[in-house]
Amino acid sequence: MQADLTIDSAAAAERKAKETTLLSPRFYTTDFRAMDRLDMTPVRAEWTAMMAEYEGDNNHDHFQRTPEFATEVAERFSKVSPEMRQEFLDFLITSVTSEFSGCILYNEIQKNVTNPDIKQLMRFMARDESRHAGFINQSLKDFGLGLDLGGLKRTKAYTYFKPKYIFYATYLSEKIGYARYITIFRQLERNPDKRFHPIFRWFERWCNDEFRHGESFALIMRANPHLLRGGNLLWIRFFLLAVYATMYVRDHTRPMLHQAMGLESTTYDYTVFRITNDISKQVFPITLDIDNPAFRAGMDRLFRIQTRINAAKARGGVLGLASRLLWSAAGLATFARLYLLPVQRHELPASARMAPAW
Repeated sequence: MQADLTIDSAAAAERKAKETTLLSPRFYTTDFRAMDRLDMTPVRAEWTAMMAEYEGDNNHDHFQRTPEFATEVAERFSKVSPEMRQEFLDFLITSVTSEFSGCILYNEIQKNVTNPDIKQLMRFMARDESRHAGFINQSLKDFGLGLDLGGLKRTKAYTYFKPKYIFYATYLSEKIGYARYITIFRQLERNPDKRFHPIFRWFERWCNDEFRHGESFALIMRANPHLLRGGNLLWIRFFLLAVYATMYVRDHTRPMLHQAMGLESTTYDYTVFRITNDISKQVFPITLDIDNPAFRAGMDRLFRIQTRINAAKARGGVLGLASRLLWSAAGLATFARLYLLPVQRHELPASARMAPAW
């Protein structure tokens, strides 16, 4: 982590949350009238069953801290190195910003649409994401770094996305979030001595919320199949690569976090990619060939380029700016080469629903 990103105060945590970079979570807005035109009739039976699951709210009592929480933090987290502490705080801030981003988006859609199906769904998902963001923020407050989420909502920049971009990006964000959390949970379940913070004990039921959210967007896309064919396949391909590349580069900038869990960043990332590929076959007729040596080499190059960009940013001045522009162009060229690699194609299953079986 760069020195100028050291998280040592509430103000520094707020600056981190407000960052707008290629790797930082963003806040979104969209076309609410287009959302109103969505028709869920083709998947009505599956949709009704899913709404009943949301109504049942099996995680309503999950996000409550136990009396042992603070004791665990004091006993285990106090032993981590200062560098590791920074990586974990970066992880918490990125996570709470990402969860709160979903809460804001879903709540804004819920308030601005009249379509009863979409209104109901967005109300449920905003409820879930609000719990997630609040729970993570409690852990930041333990360190005196709690974020003012209301202030963040008012001051962080928003990005406009067409509804279909929202569907592709948010579906992948929710599913890859499930894959990340369940992989960490399983690792620490096998190796409890590596659980340096108690928040990880909540990950299993937590990530099932993420899985269900992804299922919801899968049903929206399956009910509107034009989103999954023709020129839209190019957008699906773009968002698959963008989400994977962002995760890979971000994870490799904080390797100590994975090492502390007994994980290696590259192995962890490709485990997550493989799970996400398997899941996304429920809705996307293409997946990325993550075992292609050219794909793996390209992802490594993106990370190396990002380290050069970070170094140029730290250097500052005219030479630093020129170097950043040069390496940014190299990153764009590498992304383009990755985008043009052959993809894997397959038929969609009869039903879009899946179970979180990993």
